[in-house]
Amino acid sequence: MRYDSITEAIGNTPLVRIDPAVTGLAHIDLFAKLEMLNPFGSVKDRTAWHMARPHLTDAVAHGSRIVELSSGNTAKALAVIAGMHGLSFKSVTNRMRVPEIKDLLLLLGAEIEELPGQSECLDPTATDDPLTLFHRALAESGSEYLHTDQYFNPRNTEAHLNGTGPEIVKDLDGRAPDWFIACVGTAGTSAGVARVLREHDPGVRVVGLVGAKSDFIPGIRTIDEVQEVGLFDPETYDSMASVSADEAIEGMLTLIRRCGILAGPTGGGAYSGAVRHLREADARLTERRTAVFVVCDRVESYLSYVKQRRPDLLGRPRRKHSPADVTAAEALSAPAVGVAQARRWIAAEGPLVVDLRSPFAYAALHIDGSVNIVDELFEELLRGGLPFSRSRPVLLACPVGEKSARYAALLRRMGHPDVRSLAGGIVAWRDAGAPLVRD
Repeated sequence: MRYDSITEAIGNTPLVRIDPAVTGLAHIDLFAKLEMLNPFGSVKDRTAWHMARPHLTDAVAHGSRIVELSSGNTAKALAVIAGMHGLSFKSVTNRMRVPEIKDLLLLLGAEIEELPGQSECLDPTATDDPLTLFHRALAESGSEYLHTDQYFNPRNTEAHLNGTGPEIVKDLDGRAPDWFIACVGTAGTSAGVARVLREHDPGVRVVGLVGAKSDFIPGIRTIDEVQEVGLFDPETYDSMASVSADEAIEGMLTLIRRCGILAGPTGGGAYSGAVRHLREADARLTERRTAVFVVCDRVESYLSYVKQRRPDLLGRPRRKHSPADVTAAEALSAPAVGVAQARRWIAAEGPLVVDLRSPFAYAALHIDGSVNIVDELFEELLRGGLPFSRSRPVLLACPVGEKSARYAALLRRMGHPDVRSLAGGIVAWRDAGAPLVRD
């Protein structure tokens, strides 16, 4: 197959049936849409090209810089597209959490700017958040940037209306699947594909998968985070379910080792969530049905993530005192205090307040007197035992109170008698009007 440009190779990715011996499903054929085989390595190749393409001629004429609020695959694809057209690319984010992606962006010639922000994700309602202010400035007329705006740009969804969705129908011999299961990030893929499939069959059931609270899975947002995405519409989905980081890695291992599909953790989460959801229906069926999930990208970019979560898979011993070992039930039962109670506790007993957010978020706004220990560093400290005296109470704070709850449960398990999590995190503190200081 011959092309005049690498961008012509975007799309038309394979739809591969997963062996029923692997899925354990007797009546449902589960298919994987291999978006990892797009030329730049992910489903975001479609999105980036569809968003940027109409504006490239003007951008080249004016020497504009392409900019996107992304720390992952969209940034990677846009950096390639920008370089192909003699343009520069800038990735703006609150935090680059995957080292391989950051290194690759730098290799592609991208500029990376990590702005201080109060939470990990863009929150358009946070009018004093530097990341939000930057996003609004990009939308003003006369901007020197070509801002592709993946979280609000309808062309994100259109990329899948014109490509991914019709391809699935074509490869299923003109039929829509009975189920479509998709992880939710910017929501463009799930919204676009769902619309196409329902046009062919209104009975298609769409399942949206989000990350479990306090878990980080690259490319998947938690249910709280997706509410902040402009393209997210809960009406798109017949049901929503969460997947944990452990499920994502186990699903990824199954796809890699049993199916020969070198999927990343997002694809692994989609597979695990799909099989879990379909098992109940499968037990009631007597006729064959079909389901489709998306493998968004490849595993190679996430080896550091795997090493952190499951070092045993890379020949290293499992880490002691890891928050990954804390169950959801333990995290829910960890002592937590609301903003008013926390303020009284700080005034009366002076607990050590540990802010687990990024240095940029901490610099933007934080509780007076708190210390900043980024969650990854905090996890490293815990491997050596309790990092502070048992005699001093501790209050842990994170963006929305999920990670801090997990760490509070772990510290209690390690023997600290009085450690609590700030319920709702720094966002709740801010929303309650409690004082915050800025570096």
